[in-house]
Amino acid sequence: MEITFIGTGSGIPYKRRSPSGILLKTEKDNLLFDTGPGTLRKLLDIELTYKDIDYLLYTHFHLDHIADFAPILFASKYELDPRKKDLTIIGPKGIQEFYKKIVELYGIQIRNLPYKLHIIEVTDNFSTSNWGINVIKTKHAHESIGYRLKDKQGKTLVYSGDTEPFPSLSNFAQGTDLLILECAFPKPAPGHLYPEIIGEIARDSEAKQLIITHLYPVCDEVDILSPIRAKFDGKITIAEDFMQLEI
Repeated sequence: MEITFIGTGSGIPYKRRSPSGILLKTEKDNLLFDTGPGTLRKLLDIELTYKDIDYLLYTHFHLDHIADFAPILFASKYELDPRKKDLTIIGPKGIQEFYKKIVELYGIQIRNLPYKLHIIEVTDNFSTSNWGINVIKTKHAHESIGYRLKDKQGKTLVYSGDTEPFPSLSNFAQGTDLLILECAFPKPAPGHLYPEIIGEIARDSEAKQLIITHLYPVCDEVDILSPIRAKFDGKITIAEDFMQLEI
């Protein structure tokens, strides 16, 4: 699997970091986790377009994670270069209703698509011949979920999305090859993780590698690595926009 961090920031405008978006390339598919504002445009910087994404996977419905959903559908109708292959949307309970509401809002702009759109509400697991996912309910918005993906080579990735700490997260991430956790603020804040607890989650899950993302600007002004390292002695990386790695 190849992972590219399209956006590692939040909904606050910041030159260094764009809002949330993580691209995962498996053997056959391009999966895009969350599409914060600007994600559609930033795909061009890694030589991808709205036609290349096979699956859109959403953790929750806050704008800094889902704002480019409608623009992706709108762009894919471009008459001179329309999308033709199917697109699958995977999200928490409520994603189908969310889609219906944006269609009501934007109408013909995102209706009558020139391809088949599949929308799946996932509450437990979902699989293809190439990979499978499990989800866990997280503590952020009422619909929020996190993902655990496993490819057919047995490699695993866990993405928390936005969440407060909760006991079963470490079990959900147990032994994962790559653990991607949000770190919105350097200190405890409602609905989010913070460095000390991130270190504990990574330690208790025995993750092979930890990457932190979804950083508000304040996180770049202080030392957030030391509190994590005090709890977790594995590999730790602070994600940057367009950072790539393979597992």
